[in-house]
Amino acid sequence: MKKIFFIITSFVSSLPLFAQEPADALRYSWYTSSGTARQQAVGGAMASLGGDLSAAYVNPAGLGFYKTGDFVLTPAYNFLNNNATYYGRSEKDKRNYLSFGTTGLVAGSGTDKDRRGRSSSSSFAIAINRTANFSSNILYRGENNQSSYSNKFLEEINNDRDANSVAQNYPFGTSLAFNTYWIDTIAGGSSGNYQFQTRAPIGTGLLQENVITNRGGITELALAFAGAQRDKFYFGFTLGIPFLRYDKESTFTEADATSNTDNKFDYAAITENLTTKGTGLNLKMGVIYKPVEYVRLGLAVHTPTFYRLTDRYNASITTNTESYNGIQTQSSDIFTGGQDAEFAYWMFTPYRIMASASYVLREIEDVRKQKGFLTADIEYVNYKASSYTTDPEGDNSQNTKDYLKSLNGAIDNAYKGAFNFRAGGELKFTTIMARLGMAYYGNPYKNLAGEKGNRFQLTGGLGYRNKGMFIDLAYVHTMGKDVHFAYRLQNRPFSGAGLKQTGGNAIVTLGFKI
Repeated sequence: MKKIFFIITSFVSSLPLFAQEPADALRYSWYTSSGTARQQAVGGAMASLGGDLSAAYVNPAGLGFYKTGDFVLTPAYNFLNNNATYYGRSEKDKRNYLSFGTTGLVAGSGTDKDRRGRSSSSSFAIAINRTANFSSNILYRGENNQSSYSNKFLEEINNDRDANSVAQNYPFGTSLAFNTYWIDTIAGGSSGNYQFQTRAPIGTGLLQENVITNRGGITELALAFAGAQRDKFYFGFTLGIPFLRYDKESTFTEADATSNTDNKFDYAAITENLTTKGTGLNLKMGVIYKPVEYVRLGLAVHTPTFYRLTDRYNASITTNTESYNGIQTQSSDIFTGGQDAEFAYWMFTPYRIMASASYVLREIEDVRKQKGFLTADIEYVNYKASSYTTDPEGDNSQNTKDYLKSLNGAIDNAYKGAFNFRAGGELKFTTIMARLGMAYYGNPYKNLAGEKGNRFQLTGGLGYRNKGMFIDLAYVHTMGKDVHFAYRLQNRPFSGAGLKQTGGNAIVTLGFKI
């Protein structure tokens, strides 16, 4: 089963750039809920509750509860701590940043009645929301006597015996490693019939370090419409236009763990820079039904998001082989005319299905007199349904199609469907409200090489509503587990870094009736 991770490398030599990997598909679909402070304070549950602008991103039928309108502004402050363990050694790093939750306006049409006295209403919303944040710093170190990063290059050229080919046809890794002597020919070969070796002294141990800086996120514009019939049946849909940007800078270094200055290896480091940008399109649809006055049942479906993305990538390697060839550096731009390599493609994220129930205390038309609620969502996300395909206006060669097909196979074998749970409640004391909630995001990994992940959130907040103005405060505490692999190997042992993540999100929502 693990072999699928390595098949994709066989196509790299004949292509301009392939920086995608299964982890990218997961990054763009495995993220926690974001929204207004009210929604976040109750665990993010909003699939049956309604009456909040963030319903546009969860179940747009919830906008059907509006009879008037709101203008909403939601700034937020985030901090994230990563504790990484690699070969028994732990390191910490952190990242703090500003962001925003659901911001925009919703307008309701009021209630109309037909000749039979049946009521109906409608509403429209336009909003923007930071649906995913990629910002994080990751650092891990450890001593490894089982493998070297350079083994990845050797496996890539396993069937290539031509030194000239190795020096030129793998411009984003292996060629750089060969030209700086991180890997080298084995003595005794001849032209077109060489074998290759690493110069890293694996047996005596390598001190390895990976420093990763991630930035960016997904900002989604939502255009939503909702309607209500007889204040019992609500329906809605949202056209979502997400704008994605992801920036990654990483430097992986491995150094001789001994003090030996005569083994022709001191250290080697590969630095990679990747920028991914693009725009997408999706549709969210949902219904809410009140079988009795105080119960609300919700169902929502999110279609896959279609993205057109463009990657820009460069890499460089520096190797110090001491008395053998000293310090050598080479960058991929020597092969690309001094410019970053660029590749455009299409990507589809997984679909989502949500079911929900809410119980409203003293459910009456005048929401100011309601006493509170309990609400819960269950969500299914099929993470392995992510897929890549060629851009009709980009590279449509057979090699590109074969590569993306293999990448899709790697995704199918690496990930699985998972359930997410969100629940919370509110108690109202005249103009003051108190809220608590929780959320659990299940493991998306199939555990082919020790991968396990989950996220758990505890949430709470306060709200104030009076005379057409409201302010909500929320705090979300997140705890999670994940894994990061600097490289994967087919023929040698390798290990990933285990990540324990803790973080907080402080959110304020200011709102005004319109």
